[in-house]
This record gives sequence, structure tokens and C-alpha cells, in this order.
Amino acid sequence: MASGTVNSTDPIRSEKDSQHRASLSGSGAMYEHGDNAGGSSKPAPIDMPVTDPLAASRKLAHPLDGLSPERLGTMGEEYARKAGLTNDEDIRAFRLGAIIASNDCNYDDVKDLTEREREVLDREVTHKWSNPPMLYWIVVICSLCAAVQGMDETVVNGAQSFYKTQFGIAGTAPRDTWLLGLTNSAPYLCCALIGCWLTDPMNKAFGRRGTIFISCLISALACFHQAFTNTWWHMFLARFYLGLGIGPKSATTPIFAAECSPPKLRGALVMQWQMWTAFGIMMGYVADLAFYFVPDHGIQLGLNWRLMMGSAMIPAVLVCCLAYVCPESPRWYLTKERHSDAFASLCQLRYEKVQAARDLFYMHTLLEVEKETMALSKGSRVKEMFTLRRNRNAMVASSGLMFMQQFCGVNVIAYYSSEIFLSAGISEVGALAASLGFGVINWLFALPAFYTIDTFGRRNLLLTTFPLMSLALLFTGFSFWIPESSSAHIGCIALGIYLFGIVYSPGEGPVPFTYSAEAYPLYIRPIGMSLATAITWFFNFVLAVTWPSLLQAFKPQGAFSWYAAWNLVGWVFVLLLVPETKERTLEELDRVFDVSLGRQVRFGLAQVKWFVGRWFLGRKGLPKPKSPVKGDEFDDDYYNGASGSGSGSGTGYEEGEKEKEVAGFQHSEGRERAVREGAKEREDPSTRA
Repeated sequence: MASGTVNSTDPIRSEKDSQHRASLSGSGAMYEHGDNAGGSSKPAPIDMPVTDPLAASRKLAHPLDGLSPERLGTMGEEYARKAGLTNDEDIRAFRLGAIIASNDCNYDDVKDLTEREREVLDREVTHKWSNPPMLYWIVVICSLCAAVQGMDETVVNGAQSFYKTQFGIAGTAPRDTWLLGLTNSAPYLCCALIGCWLTDPMNKAFGRRGTIFISCLISALACFHQAFTNTWWHMFLARFYLGLGIGPKSATTPIFAAECSPPKLRGALVMQWQMWTAFGIMMGYVADLAFYFVPDHGIQLGLNWRLMMGSAMIPAVLVCCLAYVCPESPRWYLTKERHSDAFASLCQLRYEKVQAARDLFYMHTLLEVEKETMALSKGSRVKEMFTLRRNRNAMVASSGLMFMQQFCGVNVIAYYSSEIFLSAGISEVGALAASLGFGVINWLFALPAFYTIDTFGRRNLLLTTFPLMSLALLFTGFSFWIPESSSAHIGCIALGIYLFGIVYSPGEGPVPFTYSAEAYPLYIRPIGMSLATAITWFFNFVLAVTWPSLLQAFKPQGAFSWYAAWNLVGWVFVLLLVPETKERTLEELDRVFDVSLGRQVRFGLAQVKWFVGRWFLGRKGLPKPKSPVKGDEFDDDYYNGASGSGSGSGTGYEEGEKEKEVAGFQHSEGRERAVREGAKEREDPSTRA
């Protein structure tokens, strides 16, 4: 049946298919464990076993490469029958879905597709935001989860100004400052030690929806508990088990969004987590300001701060009520061998069964390759994080960025901005309003990250924003020397904090999680992401627990200068040890990370030399350093000070691999352009040649 579905006589389509195969075969170089690269970059076909974990990881990136449409159609029919989907309509959907799964832009020659199916497939490219309402219901739930996360983090900002006095920990003695820091940082201690590591077992046992429901239920109960505490240790306990909700929720929600999204929309929907977390942070400040004026009404130790702390339960309760209205992740169903449930779930998230069958067949194929990869690395994946240079370098870069996401100082402002403004001499209401200003800026300037992260690149964003964050923190700290009698005192402190938020939100805000998610090879990515998440939560705890004592010991000028200095350390770290990952294929990332740290350091130093020579000394002909990759020889004389034309061996990557990258990108753009033009032709036949 599959043999009659493809028209191979169209010369234009045949030429496009040939270009597509050529672009795949030239997209990267074969990665090997030894020092020399060699062989073909083309991943093994799905039915060909591999023995190298990294080769299997590349196979995960192209699991259907090299299979004919006839073979794919047969595989789709076999899978449908195996899954118990035996009616003719479902078998047809899987036959066609399997064919278009290998290259979902080249489906014009699949004759059995209806006009409606072609229209829907076209709109995935031309109108990628056009999707069934149920998909956007999932987007709403994931956005609410992110808002829960943000509110959990920031309602304490204003509330602590009241409860620290009521709990007897408002003094400047070391005991009081450390207890205040410990109380505020309790959730992040729990996240680092327990919460993050519960994600995998909870997902296996309860699914994505179940994990989200349980984690939001824990968050709601913890917020309710916080509102009824009367001692610092009681508050510490309530906030500590809040971390049991924060950890699994922060790891599961982006996964849930990714597994339910169409491929063209996946990146944008996953990035929503960062944006709506920033929105939740802002809403935490709104709640603090809204409940400030509530009188005590005879409630012991005050009422307003209790309402502030309890308000974060509102979005959590909403998520609990809505979580089971949407379908479960189809990928989770597949891990439980519930194929028919997975198909039913996807049918709610796609317009046509062909789309659902395509995505389910591809998910199933990926899971089969993952099982093969896991078998190859069973019991050794943690060891290979350290013993393989490619993995070790990715771990160094990812972990360092996660560390710097905290030690850039952002959560000092997120958790303590009201206290900072109060210490500057502003009123309580003014301090809460100024904190709200930071929340609004943090949210608004997170929006450009959708554009900047893929336009300017991860490395360039960080190299630009780290020095600016350092200057903003220095400006903030030094502004405390302005006499309080001057109106510039408050204005300059607020300006410095706001400038910091403007620079942080599109840079060190979204980059670390994005970078960590793509730096590791697929077969160890879950371990790498668990490590990255644990690092960021642990140092979040360190930051929150130490700030009150640091402020007393260093004073505002020294405390802000401390984190300004760490931003300069972060700049040096990125310059010397963090390679660019923007628009790299999996094969290219293998080569980017499998270089010695010495070569990466020399490249960073050469970039500084080139930048100074080009922009400060006016040497326009100075050759630009080439990013080091495995298998390319570099002109070390240039790194050591020579200023030749750059035409030596250092151009190997730039002239060879870059041409392959450009050809691949041009072909990808051409495929999408063909879809758009085809859609126009179907709408207006007069446009056909």
C-alpha cells in the first residue's frame, strides 16, 4: 500500500529531495572518542544498531534518516497494528504520517493526502500559532504554573518587613540576620537537596499532569501554612516543604509543554516558562502592595503579611482545578506502553489524525532509539559526564552558567528589594512600590528574549550583559554614599536596580537554562539537567541565606560591589570556557565541545585581542578568530601574536564547515518557502506558473 503513495516522477521534487539528502549527509562530522575525527556524519538508520553512546545520541537527532517513503509507510502501518489501532482510517493516518515524519515540509508528492490535510500541514509553517483550543489550554496551565513559581519566590519580599519584627529576628545581631536569611531561603535548600531529585520518580509514577497537580497542591498547602505561622522556626518549616512543590514543578512544566507542542511551536512555548515566571514575580510584588493597608482586625502578630504569604496559593489552586481538564502528555503514555491513549491525547492537540499519527510515530521511534542508547550506557552515564571530554566541557560550561545565574545577584533584588529600599530611607509603601517597578521591568524585558537569544547568540548576549550588570550594581551600591537629604539618593538607587533588571532579563535570565538544555548529548541530558537545576537552586539558597549578614558586614556599598565583582568573574568565565551553541546541530555540538580547554581559552584571549585591535586601534584588516572545533587545525601563531592575513590552517572551519552550515540553513529556509508558495497556489490557482 505504501508503494503507491509517492510520486517520484516530479523532477522539481526529486531535485529538492536530492538537495535534502545532501544537506543531511553534510551537516556535521562523525564524532569519535579518539583524538581524530573521521568517517561519515550520517547517523545510522533506525534498524541499524550502534555501539557508541554518542553515535546513538546523533541517531536520536535523525532517527528516520535514510529510509525510503515505502519503508516508512510500511513501518507506520506495522506500528498502528501493534498499538491496537486497526481501523482503516487510523492505519491510513499512520501510513501517511510515517512518510511525512521524516521530512514534514516535503509532503506535496504524497498523493493520498486530502486537501484539508495539506492545508493544515501548510498552516503549521505559514500560521504556526493556529492550533486546536486544547493546546492553548495546556499553554494556560503551564503559564499559571510559572506564575505560581514567581509568586512563591517574591511574596516574601514585602512580607518579611513585617514578620521579622513579629518573630523577633529584626535586629542587626548575627543571630537575627542569619535566622532571617535561613527562613527566607528555606524553599531553595529543600529544592537543591530533595525537590529536584523527586522530579524523575514523580513523573514516572504520576505522569506530567499528576506531578504538576501534586506539586501545585503542595505549593498551595505550604502558602496556606505560611499564613498561619507565629514563630520563625514554624515559618521555616512551612517554607521548607514549599520546596517540595517548587522543584518538581519547575522541571516538569517545560517538559509537559514541549511534549504536547507541534515541532514548529515547541521552542516558543518552552520559552514561555521564563516569561510567565517573570510575570509571577511581578504579581508577587503586586500582592505585597495590595495587602499592605489591610488592618490587623485583632489578629495576633498582624494580618497583612499573612495575606501576602497566603496569596501565592491562588494560582496554585487554579492549576489544581484545571490540571486534569487537559490531556496527558502523549510521550508519557508511550513510556507506559499505552499507545492508543497517546494517540487519543494527540488527536485532541492536533487538527487532523495525520498530524497526530506523524508526531506519535516519531515519538515512538525516538523512544526506541533512547532505549537502545540507555542500554549502551547503563551504569556508566554519570561516569561519562566526567571521563569524556565532550561531556565534561559541556558540564563545565552549563554548571558555570547556572552558578552565575545566582551569583550575578538578581535574587538579592528579587527577595530583598523592599529591604534595600527601606535601608535607603524610603517609606514602606514607597519601598513596595519601587519593588513592583523592578518586577514590571523584569517581565517586560523578558519578552525580547524570544528574539535576542537566537539572533545574537548565547555567548554574545552574556559577554555583553555581564559587564553592564556589574556597572549597574556598582552604580547602585555607590549611590548609597549620596546624602539621604538629596533627592538623587533614592532616585539613583532605584535607577541602578532598574538598569540591572533591564540588562539581566534578556541575557543571564533565559540563557543558562536554554544553554544547559542543548549543551549535553541526548543520552545524558536528563542527568545534566538535574545537575544544572540542583546547582541553581543550591546557590539560590546560598544567596538568600547570606544576604542579610553580608549587608550588615559589608554595608550596601560593599555588598553590591561584591556581586558586581562576581559579574566580572562571569564575563571572564564565558569568554574563556563557554563556546557558542546557537544554530548548531547535534553533530556540530559534539565537535564544538570536544576541544581542549586550552584551545578554548586561547580563542577567548584572541577574541579580546581582535576586538581591541578592530574597534579601538582601527585595524580593519585584522582577521577574526575562528571558533575552535574538533578536527580543525588552527593558526596558533595568530593566537600567540602574529597578525597575518589569516589564510592559514585556521580557516578550515570557517571555509569548510561554515559553508555546510549555510547550505543546510538555506535549504531549510527554501523548504519552508516552498511550503508557503504552495499554500498560496492552492488558495489562488492563478499564481501557478
